[in-house]
Amino acid sequence: MWMRDNLSRRNAVFPFVDIVGQEEMKKALILNVIDPGIGGVLLKGEKGTAKSTSVRSLGGVLPRRKVSAGCMFRCDPSDPESMCESCRKKFEEGRLEIEEVPMEVVELPLGATEDRVAGTIDIEHALKTGEKRFEPGVLARANGNLLYIDEVNLLDDHIVDMLLDSAAMGVNYVEREGISFSHPSRFVLVGTMNPEEGDLRPQLLDRFGLSVDIKGEHDPKTRAEIVRRRLEYDDSPDNYVNSRSEETEKLRSRIAEAASRVRLVKMGPEVLDGVVNVTSHFGIDGHRADIVMMKAARANAAFEGRDRIISDDIIAVAGLVLSHRMRRRPFEDSSIDREELSRCLESL
Repeated sequence: MWMRDNLSRRNAVFPFVDIVGQEEMKKALILNVIDPGIGGVLLKGEKGTAKSTSVRSLGGVLPRRKVSAGCMFRCDPSDPESMCESCRKKFEEGRLEIEEVPMEVVELPLGATEDRVAGTIDIEHALKTGEKRFEPGVLARANGNLLYIDEVNLLDDHIVDMLLDSAAMGVNYVEREGISFSHPSRFVLVGTMNPEEGDLRPQLLDRFGLSVDIKGEHDPKTRAEIVRRRLEYDDSPDNYVNSRSEETEKLRSRIAEAASRVRLVKMGPEVLDGVVNVTSHFGIDGHRADIVMMKAARANAAFEGRDRIISDDIIAVAGLVLSHRMRRRPFEDSSIDREELSRCLESL
């Protein structure tokens, strides 16, 4: 009986639709699923603020996707340029078979080594046979999925660099003893961290498309609702998850629909002017923030069912894009003034 209950608890993940509060965190995660090109999200906050719960429960509302059947990298059949060598050959010969699979949350194990993350090349086999044999790592499984890194600030810098490079290029490149191998590795990168345990280098912070500073809920009614739902879930995980299945399916369908038409959302020159006004006003260096804000605003418009970006979309994502890129003194508030934002967007 204990083993069955324990298994049930492991399989029944708390429903994403039932997470109380933390609206910015949920929005940042959803926008990245709608458009992975946003560049991932960093969730910063103390323990007990539902960071890990939110990321893991996101798996319940992730849309299904089409992949190359039988491929260890689950190549995208609609994008021959990004396929592995085997799938590209099948595509050219008209032999590529397609299957539909659910998008997943892939978790990076604590203490993972570089080989575990990137994968390894069997050098002995290559020398003996002249054929490459690749043992896939986490980045292979992450292709087309969401890659979750808990305590990302405690990872070795070279592993963080490797992950961010793969996320930016969409390719994992491995070289051992002069033998190289590459495979597609496009994923949504989600990192969580407790700032009290140390921060990320500024240049790494900038590589995350969005960032959310998460605080605990202090309203007594909200706190009581959080506790009530958690206790109800702990008493019967499967029943609780099943009771929220309709709401979960509605959100999954809404996300899938937004993802299917996000690139149809109009981004006129007036929108670009507004975004540039915002980043210039807040003194943001470089151009990554401008690009991310355009993509995030477009994803927000698609999620809200609009076919063009309006000022509300930019206002909704500006804080997520700018909070970790603004120059500020220690302990200075990272929030973005809504009135300042509105003035920057008066032309829209």
